Amino acid sequence: MDKFWLKSYEAAVPADIDPTQYRSLTHLLEEAFRKYADRKAYVCMGKSLSFAELDKLSQRMAAWLQGRGLKPGARVAIMMPNVLQYPVALAAVLRAGYVIVNVNPLYTPRELQHQLIDSGAEAIVVLENFAHTLEQVIARTEVKHVVVATMGDLLGALKGTIVNLVVRKMKKMVPGYSLPGAIGFKRMLAEGGRASMKPVTTGHDDIAFLQYTGGTTGVSKGAVLLHRQVIANVLQNEAWFNPTLSRLKPGEQAQFVCALPLYHIYALTVCALLGLRTGGMNLLIPNPRDIQGFIKELGGYRINVFPAVNTLYNGLVNNPEFAKLDFSGLMVCPGGGMAVQKAVADKWLKLTGTPIVEGYGLSETSPVVTANRCDITDFTGTIGLPLPSTEVRILDDAGNELPFGQAGEIAVRGPQVMAGYWKRDDETAKVMTADGFFKTGDVGIMDEKGYTRIVDRKKDMILVSGFNVYPNEVEGVVAAHPGVLEVACVGVPDQNSGEAVKLYIVRKDPGLKSEDLMAFCKEQLTGYKRPKFIEFRESLPKTNVGKILRRELRDEKPKQTA
Repeated sequence: MDKFWLKSYEAAVPADIDPTQYRSLTHLLEEAFRKYADRKAYVCMGKSLSFAELDKLSQRMAAWLQGRGLKPGARVAIMMPNVLQYPVALAAVLRAGYVIVNVNPLYTPRELQHQLIDSGAEAIVVLENFAHTLEQVIARTEVKHVVVATMGDLLGALKGTIVNLVVRKMKKMVPGYSLPGAIGFKRMLAEGGRASMKPVTTGHDDIAFLQYTGGTTGVSKGAVLLHRQVIANVLQNEAWFNPTLSRLKPGEQAQFVCALPLYHIYALTVCALLGLRTGGMNLLIPNPRDIQGFIKELGGYRINVFPAVNTLYNGLVNNPEFAKLDFSGLMVCPGGGMAVQKAVADKWLKLTGTPIVEGYGLSETSPVVTANRCDITDFTGTIGLPLPSTEVRILDDAGNELPFGQAGEIAVRGPQVMAGYWKRDDETAKVMTADGFFKTGDVGIMDEKGYTRIVDRKKDMILVSGFNVYPNEVEGVVAAHPGVLEVACVGVPDQNSGEAVKLYIVRKDPGLKSEDLMAFCKEQLTGYKRPKFIEFRESLPKTNVGKILRRELRDEKPKQTA
C-alpha cells in the first residue's frame, strides 16, 4: 500500500519503528530502571518514587506473586486509581511473567464480576476504597489472592497515616468490607522482600494486557494486547513526539501530567510506559474530577506533556484558577478518547499558547492509530495522520477501499493492532479483514494528504428523512455557543422523519433558553441537522475517562422537551 501520508510528516519523524529492539515490555522497563535510576519516575500527592525505587518495589511484589504458585501467563487484575502503587503493580505483574487485567475501580459489582470471570483472573490488587465491591462478587470468580492497598501506603509513615485517617474517618471514602485471607500492600512488599524474583523469559508473542473495551457498543470484551504490540505503540508515540520534546535542554527531564486513569489504555501507553521509556516523570492525579485540587497539584511543576480528553480540557479552561498557572514549559497536549470540540480547543490555545494535538485510537490498537503533527499552530479538527508503521484505509460496507472525500469505516493495520478478543473468535472475525486490517466501527473521511476526519460511530449516526446526521458535527457546533458547557446529541424516534435530533445540554449560562439554541442552530446547520428537541440537564452521563455516554441517553424513556 502506498503510504502517501508520509509526505505530510514532520521531517524528523521516521516512516517506521522497530519493535524488535525490545524482547518484551519487561526488557523495556528494566532498561529504564538502569538508565534513569536516580530520576523521579512518578509523583503523587507530593511524594515521589524514583526509577530505582520502582525497580526495587516491583521486584519485591513480583517475588511475592511468584510465591503464590501462579503459572506463567496467569491473569492478575489491578483495580486502582492513579496512586503510586499502580506503577509498582504494573511493573511487578509484567516482570513476574503474568498478564495484567486493568479494572475500572468505579465498576459496579455486576461489571466487576463479568470482567473477573471473563478474564479468569486469579489475583487482584485493589484499593481499599473499592474492596466492598470485590467482596460482593469474589466467591463467584477464580480470584484466590487479594492484595488490599490504602491511599497512604507509599506516602511515608507520617503522611500515609494522616492521609488514611482523612480518607477513612473524615471523608468516609472506605465502605466496610470483609475479604478473609487478603493481605495489605505494605505487608505483601515486606514478604516479597524476603524472597527473590525469578527472572522470566517473556517474548514478543506473550500476552501483556487484557484491555477491556468500554462496553459502549455492547458486552465488554478483552482486547488481547501482546508485548510487541504495546512496545510498538510506545515507540510510535515516542517517534511522533520526539521532534518537539528534543527541544528540552540536554539532561532535562520531560514532565507528564497523568490525570487520565492508568487502567485506561490511553494513559497507560502515552503516560506510564512512554514516560518510563523516555526517562520522564509522571505526575499522578488520583481524582481529576476535583478540578480545584488538580489545579493546585499542577502549580508545583513545569509540565511539558499534557494528555487529556475534551471534557477535562473543558473543565480546566472554564476554571479561573487554571489561568493563573505557568504554561511556559508546555510542549505537547495530545487530545483523544473522544472528539475534541473546536470551541474547547480554541479556548485552550488562547489560554496556554499550546494547541491541542488531536489523535485517535482504541483499546484494540494499544491505542494510538493517528495523530496531528506536534508542530501545528492551530486546531485542525481532524484526527491527523497514521503513525509510523501504520496503515489506514476507509472502507465501504462490502470491504472495498473508498476514494478520498468519501465517508466509510476506518480500518487499521499496524504492529499495534491487537491479537484478537479474549476467548471470542467470533467477535474477532467480525472486526478483522483477511489481509489483517482491524475495522474500527468509526466512520471517517480521508483527504489527499492523509488526514482523516471522524464523522462518527456507525451506530451513533442519526437518519433523518434519509439524510445522515453525525452527532459529532452537531455537538461541535452547539459547543461553540457561549452559554453551553456540555452537549450530547442523539437520535430519537420521530413519526414524520423516522428519527429526529435531540440535544442534552448542560448550561454555562443559567439563563440560556431552548429558543436561543434553536436560533443559533438555524444559523449554523442545514434543516435536517437541526435539533427538534432540547433537554437541559445538571450533568451528562460519562465513562470514567470522561467520554459522554450517548447510549445511556438514547436508552432512556422518551421525555422530549422542545
